Amino acid sequence: MRPRLEQLLPKIQNQSFLCYEVNVPAFEFFCHYHPEYELTCIVKGKGKRLVGDRFEKFQDGDWVLLGSNLPHTWVSDKNSKENCQAIVIQFTQVFIEKLCEFPELKGLEKLLVRAGRGLELGSAKNKEYVLLLKRMLVSSDMMRFTLLLQLLEQVLQKKSLPLASAKYKPIKGNENQLRINKVFQYVEKEFREKVSLKKAAAIIHLSETAFCKFFKRASGKTFSDYTNEIRIAYACQLLLETDKSIREVALDSGFDSLTYFNRVFLKKKKIRPGEFRRIVIF
Repeated sequence: MRPRLEQLLPKIQNQSFLCYEVNVPAFEFFCHYHPEYELTCIVKGKGKRLVGDRFEKFQDGDWVLLGSNLPHTWVSDKNSKENCQAIVIQFTQVFIEKLCEFPELKGLEKLLVRAGRGLELGSAKNKEYVLLLKRMLVSSDMMRFTLLLQLLEQVLQKKSLPLASAKYKPIKGNENQLRINKVFQYVEKEFREKVSLKKAAAIIHLSETAFCKFFKRASGKTFSDYTNEIRIAYACQLLLETDKSIREVALDSGFDSLTYFNRVFLKKKKIRPGEFRRIVIF
């Protein structure tokens, strides 16, 4: 199975980096890559981890740093009965380049060059590391940034081992990636209005039928699913940051029908919009 390009924008547009928790019954095989760097800590789980051309076992405390466009996935053991938990941090090349402009943070440059092959950072079973990561999940923006610097300092001090072989090369941006990026940009710009399959196909000079096949092959999801994901992400932001009614949130996020919005939101978030607002805020 070819690695899929995962599009993190616009999730990362309004913040310098992403920090989120994953709680699932099991880690499913989904080999993917993205331009952003990634620091992943497996708080709970065991199975096999694929990074580049390296496939090996992982367990609780697995802690790795992944470079840009490096294919990766975690897969739970089939006989595992415990739920799996991970904390993930993702940041862009632009963000890290700005950090490296500070003389005190120059050491990050060499670390991130080495991360091109993926780095195993040893075990994060140490409660100090896990507590720091969990604090990042619930902290204010400024405190989260401060905690990230603390975390990067600890990463610099840890012994790390490369994962992918020396001959392995991360995926480079090819013509197909450039084409699908044009579609991503179109959706990110127009999702609050009427997003047209016909127009998206025209942007990369394909028929609608050919476009649907291309988009599914390149992204792993349908064009409609991707558009709805972008709209639901924006709707969540509105639910948390404004007092708009559910109907207003739906319309402002690009949904013409409140019923359809509620159905899509429930499918994507496993919770209704009103419940999401109450639980997260209170």
